[in-house]
Amino acid sequence: MVDRLANSEANSKRIGMVESCFGAAGQPLAIPGRVLIGEGVLTKLCRKKPKARQFFLFNDILVYGNIVIQKKKYNKQHIIPLESVTIDTVPDEGDLRNGWLIKTPTKSFAVYAATATEKCEWMNHIGKCVKDLLQKSGKSPTGEHAAVWVPDSEASVCMRCLKVKFTAVNRRHHCRKCGYVVCNPCSEKKYLLPSQSSKPVRVCEFCYAQLTSGSLAPCSDSNSWSESRYNNNHLSDDEDEDDSSD
Repeated sequence: MVDRLANSEANSKRIGMVESCFGAAGQPLAIPGRVLIGEGVLTKLCRKKPKARQFFLFNDILVYGNIVIQKKKYNKQHIIPLESVTIDTVPDEGDLRNGWLIKTPTKSFAVYAATATEKCEWMNHIGKCVKDLLQKSGKSPTGEHAAVWVPDSEASVCMRCLKVKFTAVNRRHHCRKCGYVVCNPCSEKKYLLPSQSSKPVRVCEFCYAQLTSGSLAPCSDSNSWSESRYNNNHLSDDEDEDDSSD
C-alpha cells in the first residue's frame, strides 16, 4: 500500500494539508517516497499534566504538534525519525488508559489513545513502519534511548538526597541521564550527552559520578525505577531545561 501511495496525487495533497496546518514555522514534509499513513489526537503525558497533541504518522517519521485550531492550525512541530523509535505498551492505571511509550535516543514519552482499538492500530502501524525501515537500511534496532522523565507530581522531595522539599523557592529539576526529579544542589553538574544535545546538559550528582568514572550503563537506573515503581506509565518528555510548556 505504501509503495502504491508514494507518488499518488491523493498522498501529495494530504501531506500538503499537514504542511499548511503548521504554517511557515513548520518544516517542509513532502519528499519523494514519503507517505502519510495516519493521523489523530493522542494525549501526551507532559511534565506538568497530560495534554492533547495532534500526531501524524508517516512511513519514515512521526510528527506531532500543539493543537491551536483542530484540523486547521498546529504549532511547535516535532519530527521524530522512526528508524530510531522503539515502542512499549503501558499498563492501564486510573484515568490513564490505552497508553504506550515512544522511545528514541533524544526523547522518550508516553501517549494515550481514546480506545484500546485505537492504541492497537497506532502501535501496529508504528511497529510495521519501523520494521520496514530497518529492513531496507540493514540497520539494527536502537539499543539506547533517552531517559523518561518522572512527572513533577510524583516527587514532593528530591529523589536523590531525599531531604529537600520542593516549594516555590526550591524548584524541581530533571536529570537528563536518569530522568529523576532533583533539587538544585543535587543537579549542579552538567555533562555532554551527544544523543540529546550538542551542549552539556543538567545531570544529577549520582549520574555525573558514574559518567565521569565510565561506569554508567547505557540504560540508567531511572528505567528500573519506572518499571518497578510505576510500570512505566507515569512518564514525560525531555522538555527544554526546566520549562513546562510541553
